[in-house]
Amino acid sequence: MSIDFILPDIGEGIVECELVEWLVKEGEVIVEDQPIADVMTDKALVQIPAMHSGVVEKLYYKQGEIAKVHSPLFAMTPEGDDSTNDIVAAEPEVKAQVDNVKTELVTKEISVPSVAPSSVKGEPAVSNTKTDGSKALASPAVRRVARELDINIHQVEGSGKKGRVYKDDVVAYSQNGSSVIPTVVNGGTSVEPIRGIKKIMATAMQNSVSTIPHFTYCEEIDLTELIALRTELKDVYAKQDIKLTMMPFFMKAMSLAIKEYPVVNSKVNDDCTELTYFNDHNIGMAVDSKVGLLVPNIKQVQTKSILDLANDIMRLTNDARSGRVASEDLKGGTITISNIGAIGGTVATPIINKPEVAIVALGKLQKLPRFNEQGDVEARSIMQVSWSGDHRVIDGGTIARFCNLWKSFLEKPSHMLVHMS
Repeated sequence: MSIDFILPDIGEGIVECELVEWLVKEGEVIVEDQPIADVMTDKALVQIPAMHSGVVEKLYYKQGEIAKVHSPLFAMTPEGDDSTNDIVAAEPEVKAQVDNVKTELVTKEISVPSVAPSSVKGEPAVSNTKTDGSKALASPAVRRVARELDINIHQVEGSGKKGRVYKDDVVAYSQNGSSVIPTVVNGGTSVEPIRGIKKIMATAMQNSVSTIPHFTYCEEIDLTELIALRTELKDVYAKQDIKLTMMPFFMKAMSLAIKEYPVVNSKVNDDCTELTYFNDHNIGMAVDSKVGLLVPNIKQVQTKSILDLANDIMRLTNDARSGRVASEDLKGGTITISNIGAIGGTVATPIINKPEVAIVALGKLQKLPRFNEQGDVEARSIMQVSWSGDHRVIDGGTIARFCNLWKSFLEKPSHMLVHMS
């Protein structure tokens, strides 16, 4: 007897999600807790597991379509049902028939002589094709691209795990001259819906710049001594599987500076009549993930050591880059660091992550000439940082003094260690 799998609640306030990829296909035998599909909400990429073992009968949505919470996602026949046994028993026979048909088709394809490049003007010879008749692992969207390019997807070498074929593989195959590419009309346009993380980011950024009067303050920080300290320590802690980056130092120094200037760790109400100060320093870090911009935050930085922060940063970075950040890690941030310099650029005008009142963008690290106390020129490791503040509650003097204190901790790590409790 067939039953419907109802898409459960996948987050507070989430009523719909985008079907990113099916991880199973119709007719496939599944087990309890097996991943069935990847779906995208406004907050994160979520994997939907099976609640029962059985056989998938029908997938109700295509890749890219919007699925509704509390609505059927797919139909299945539970394990133990007579119809399940019939389906499973029939599988070997059907598979054998399909394999025979595939073998015949492949044999016929191989027996056809290749057309020499010179015999058809402008049509290159076929190369790098698969001729073993194995089934191509590919999502419906990739198969659609292959059909549009008039490509036999079974001939495309997949670059993914277990030979999975991706869109890039199909495009690369077509560009190598293995199929006839449809004529592209210049001046055309394509429309892409803004969904998921990109949608929530667009809404949040527009809301921030339209309601918060931003101002930017830039400074440079000499990180030469901090880099030397980190270089000395990173190999020691790498043996403990701890990746010691610069970010834990930036966060801890910021937390120490917040104790002196708590206004940068606050929020203002909509009509700007009340200012709420946060006791916890929940410092967010903007991560450029595969699903868009995510800003997970580390809770209670004021209570944690450099090594505690390093472990939390590793975990959140890995989660964010895979698009699978827990909703709890995305809530409750009080101030944000954007490490845009890891990609490039020296200065920026970062947008405040409302309802926070401040954000800093870290520029790329550069070796630059600077005068020392003796007046001699020497190479120093310099980073430009760019602050954006909410001018309703933070003035230029406050952000400058706060940044100077933060800078002093980073330029003299021993100074920071003395202030750590």
